[in-house]
Amino acid sequence: MRIIGEKINGTRQRVAQAIEERDSAFIQDLAAKQAEAGVAWLDVNAGTRQDKEPDDLIWLVETIQSTVDVPLCLDSANPQALVAAIQVVEQTPMINSISGEPQRLEGILPLVAEHGCPTIALAMDDAGIPETCEERMEVVRKLMETARAHGVPDDDMYIDPLAMTLATNTDSALITLDTMHAIRQEYPETHLIMGLSNISFGLPARSYINRAFLILALAAGLDSAILDPLDRELRAALVTARLILGQDRHCLGYTRAYRAGLFNGMESNS
Repeated sequence: MRIIGEKINGTRQRVAQAIEERDSAFIQDLAAKQAEAGVAWLDVNAGTRQDKEPDDLIWLVETIQSTVDVPLCLDSANPQALVAAIQVVEQTPMINSISGEPQRLEGILPLVAEHGCPTIALAMDDAGIPETCEERMEVVRKLMETARAHGVPDDDMYIDPLAMTLATNTDSALITLDTMHAIRQEYPETHLIMGLSNISFGLPARSYINRAFLILALAAGLDSAILDPLDRELRAALVTARLILGQDRHCLGYTRAYRAGLFNGMESNS
């Protein structure tokens, strides 16, 4: 299971303030804590207006790289910002994201192919997010066809079936899970990824929803997720679910997590 740390995102008020004030210590602390939690990538999203974004993304990349040695996930729909950031990134980054929207696909996919980057592909197009599994699969098929035509290997494609909030549609989770099963059947070499917390947006006690959905998504083939790696209870649910699903050979991940103290305070028997 590959985790992308979500916390360095300019849409968060405190992160936006740090970017504006060039508060490197705050960003470096966020990067270090997520790296210590064992993320595979750090998501880096400046979230600033288009003309400022290239400089802000460069600053974030250089600030983070001065502190940790973790691959970065460059999160932007702005090709100019991505081009600028790629010039200073030290390890091949992940690109977040392409979609079926022609402007984004044409602007970003060539960068993905040129630099050999893994990329997140959203199951949506210029008409928005499809309401059904079948409609989302139509978008996924077009994305895969175009990516293959550009020479992007299936193994570099991280497909996001798009988990939408249950608050507006109680079938949202089922639609997402059905789409995951369909992607896994048609494109077994691709990866499945999602922004986990979207499913609970607008509802109370969101952590319970996120944990339950994570377990179901793992059973449907999820192998990557954008989430808060500092949420100990979510990480504990992840480790435990992988054990139950037979994804943790010899129970090594579970026992290592236990010895590292991940479950401390969550249960009474040692």
